Amino acid sequence: MESLGAPVEEGDGAHPNPELTPEVFDQAVFMIALTAGPEHRLVYSNEAFRGLFGDRPHGVPVREAFGDELADPFLALLDQVYADTTARRLAAPRVVAGPGGGERHLIHSASPVRSRYGRGVLVALVDATAEVSATRRAELLSDQRLETLHRYEALVSAVSQMVWVARPDGSMTELVEGWESFTGQPWRSAMDAGWFEVIHPLDVDGLVEAWRRAAADRGMFEAVFRVRSTDGDYRHVQSRAVPVVCEGEVVEWIGATSDIEDQWRNRLREELMARAVAVTDTPHMDDAFMAMAAVVVPDLADACAIFLLTDPDRAPGGSVSATRVASVARPGLPPLPPMLRQEYLLGARARRVIAERRPTLLTFEPHAPPQGAVPTVSAAWLSEAEATALTLVPVIIDGRVVALAAAAVCGGRPRPDRAYIELLHEVLQLAQVPLGQSLELQRTRQVALALQRALLTSTPPVPGAGLAARYQPSSRTAEVGGDWFDAFLLPDGSLALTIGDVAGHDLAAATGMGQLRSMLRAIAYAHSDRHAPAEILAELDLAATGLDVAAFATVIHVHLVPSGGGWQAAWSNAGHPPPLLLPASGAPCLLSGGEADIPLCVDPARQRTTHHRRIDPGDTLVLFTDGLVEIPGEHLARGLDRLAAAAVAARHLPVDELCERLLGQAPDGRDDVAVLAFRPDPAAP
Repeated sequence: MESLGAPVEEGDGAHPNPELTPEVFDQAVFMIALTAGPEHRLVYSNEAFRGLFGDRPHGVPVREAFGDELADPFLALLDQVYADTTARRLAAPRVVAGPGGGERHLIHSASPVRSRYGRGVLVALVDATAEVSATRRAELLSDQRLETLHRYEALVSAVSQMVWVARPDGSMTELVEGWESFTGQPWRSAMDAGWFEVIHPLDVDGLVEAWRRAAADRGMFEAVFRVRSTDGDYRHVQSRAVPVVCEGEVVEWIGATSDIEDQWRNRLREELMARAVAVTDTPHMDDAFMAMAAVVVPDLADACAIFLLTDPDRAPGGSVSATRVASVARPGLPPLPPMLRQEYLLGARARRVIAERRPTLLTFEPHAPPQGAVPTVSAAWLSEAEATALTLVPVIIDGRVVALAAAAVCGGRPRPDRAYIELLHEVLQLAQVPLGQSLELQRTRQVALALQRALLTSTPPVPGAGLAARYQPSSRTAEVGGDWFDAFLLPDGSLALTIGDVAGHDLAAATGMGQLRSMLRAIAYAHSDRHAPAEILAELDLAATGLDVAAFATVIHVHLVPSGGGWQAAWSNAGHPPPLLLPASGAPCLLSGGEADIPLCVDPARQRTTHHRRIDPGDTLVLFTDGLVEIPGEHLARGLDRLAAAAVAARHLPVDELCERLLGQAPDGRDDVAVLAFRPDPAAP
């Protein structure tokens, strides 16, 4: 590349053409020369030009650089173009001598430009030597040029309406009207930083990569990207271009760009609606809200959080509390705050959205999220993620605002426009039916859980021993299960312990559990002085089967009698995981007592067995349900080993803390868990 070092400064700033950077033509296949000023000083020539005309001095008038013979035919053309700023082309090719001998037929065109050297004229010369041969012309028209013509015609008919021509290096040479009226930006002949100012920041890299691949493969260029229109909103456009190949070389690209915003939004709406409807397959409320938040990320927002209102039926104007039940963010953003199931008081902006029942867009500077829109922990995350916009959308189900969705735009992404907010609202509201089903299931579960907790009475104080129990409902199922525990003192001062599990995870299982627990408590209390645990379970089995209380249930019933500083234990096991005995020192053991008897409600005529074991001071007896040890697909022995190891590590703790620790190592929360722990006091006489 050769160019004059010092640019020329001119005060005339009214020239209608954008400033040209001549170096974009360094490797162009066309011959390019640039003149400056009315005296037509030669200030630039590219490699192709010098290859034909040789090195010519820069900074001097054309006549001096080329001599009269070469310069005279062009001077009149240069004068005209410079004077009226109108591009012109010589009517016929001009013949010049080639560097290796022979004649070269050149087509000349001249265009007014402005460069760093001031106003001037850009001269482009195309070697048309082959074109003057009739045979060669026929070959080209019947082969590559004809194919290109057909492809170009098909392209223009398929997509509209901004047609453009680019050189192999990507610099633009021609544009049909449309770009300036669409973007409000003057057309730029080079794809520089200014050209990319109207391209969506998240689409620039993909657009450049698509062009790079097409140029490398010499195949069709195709890309969908967003362009900022004159009203400030971004619209999706589609660009397609085909290479024009001559004698094995790409000489230019012919392309067209069309506005496809309406089609794109229709497709996006269909996709989002389909994904929103799929939430129907997610019965658990938290999972449903999480799936709903995932629908809008990243197509409509960079992050989305949903806050479930604690009391949707509260009196208007009062305080509003909510729990964050879902949050999703696109990759590349800071980690989201943990889901702590903590209630937050919502601020004034959030309360206004709930009261007015319509979406609201809040815009702000990075690191300065508005107060009163989301809880403090969420506002801190918005600041860290450099959010600049937050759309608050009320989630309305059965005529009530039950939740608030907060969708954020982060990290330089343009702020959403009205159409995007409407689509976001539409998508979230589409899920009101499945979300309503999830909420109804949740309410039913809460009622059943309240019933179950009411039936699970607290453990009584036991003279000379510690006793504790814990119950943890499933975190994944839509209903509660049938796990239960019971502990009560008998008339003679002995102690009865029971733990059991009715098959199922629904209200029927919880109801059956309550009936079995009450029946067992009555039988044991009335016959403890005469009946062993096996006989008590046999009576329970007979009554439960005859009254059709449950279809299947497992249970352990233990009778504990103080004896010589310790306690004598007698128990019967109806198909339940065996108790764990944790000595004050030494290895733990499972009190299997051989094969467990069959569960209840299977064969009430089958004989049951009573087992015996002494529990010494400081020893701990642990009863538990299978949710504490079972993982689907894993052998039960591994879960029992895990429990034993956890119990050994925590046996120094009081029995209530021991129960908490054991609950904490439950596998995955997919099942209910009940734990009951009994320990004779070492200080007891």
